[in-house]
Amino acid sequence: MGRYVLRRLVESAVTFVLATIVIFLGVRALPGDPVRALAGEENDPQALAEIRRAYGLDESIVVQYVRYVGRALRGDLGTSARTRLPVAETIGHALPVTLQLAAFAMVVAVLIGLSTGIVASVRRRTASEWAANTVALLGLSIPVFWFGQMVILLFAIAYPVLPASGFVSFFSDPVQSLRHLLLPGLVLGSGLAAVIMRQTRSAMLEALGSDYIRTARAKGLGGAQVVFGHALRNSLIVVTTIVGLQLGALISGVVVTEQIFVVPGFGKLIVDGVLTRDYPMIQGLVLVTATAYIAINLLVDLLYSVIDPRIRVGGAVL
Repeated sequence: MGRYVLRRLVESAVTFVLATIVIFLGVRALPGDPVRALAGEENDPQALAEIRRAYGLDESIVVQYVRYVGRALRGDLGTSARTRLPVAETIGHALPVTLQLAAFAMVVAVLIGLSTGIVASVRRRTASEWAANTVALLGLSIPVFWFGQMVILLFAIAYPVLPASGFVSFFSDPVQSLRHLLLPGLVLGSGLAAVIMRQTRSAMLEALGSDYIRTARAKGLGGAQVVFGHALRNSLIVVTTIVGLQLGALISGVVVTEQIFVVPGFGKLIVDGVLTRDYPMIQGLVLVTATAYIAINLLVDLLYSVIDPRIRVGGAVL
């Protein structure tokens, strides 16, 4: 187990370094001169040279990268060209908002996806399976921007029972926070719920057809014990992997969802940064996103041994 954890940590560190290279070069590959974007309407050559020197853009690309990584490791992501505030501080204010929304959406997705996937696998060739497959197909097919507008029209305008925009922290007012998170969380989690449902159903069907399930039933175990104690537990390996891999889709969905519901989180910063060509902000946001993705995938890999200790890692049974 220790060797496996060490190997995964090394792999994650290498992935992080490669991500910083891609982010650093990708931002500088954007069309246009970043100095002129930072200068706005200022065209004085001396002012442009001063901006280039202030942001270190007069150095070689290698020196710029080393300086960028060194500052990032110290938590310094630069200064926003739009607001003149530290990027790390701005992200620090917006990140808790997005984390609460993403966590709520993940809970919604797991609850809906697991429950419908189990029902669809246990009650095969019934109306329940047909309904679960239909819901999953709708969740995969309906665009987030359209679904978001429809739920606002229905639950905030036609029947005003939930707020259409804004955000309240869960730690300041849990009830109002849930009311504000319900609609965006449902919209954001619907697509992920559909993926979890399809994967859960597929994994459960494979498990229910296995020899050990037939043996368990032959020993007289009840249906609930067979389904939840044996089939579901062995199916969670696949589901956990899918949840980890869907983080990228969740982050991209956050961008659209936060714009629709006017949530002051991570997604709004990304859109504002792109529209205003705020290169330091874009660079910091993408770096934080990539780091979160690497950390989540590392956590998912380590959870495998918790879910099923029989998994072999490096030839040894955990």
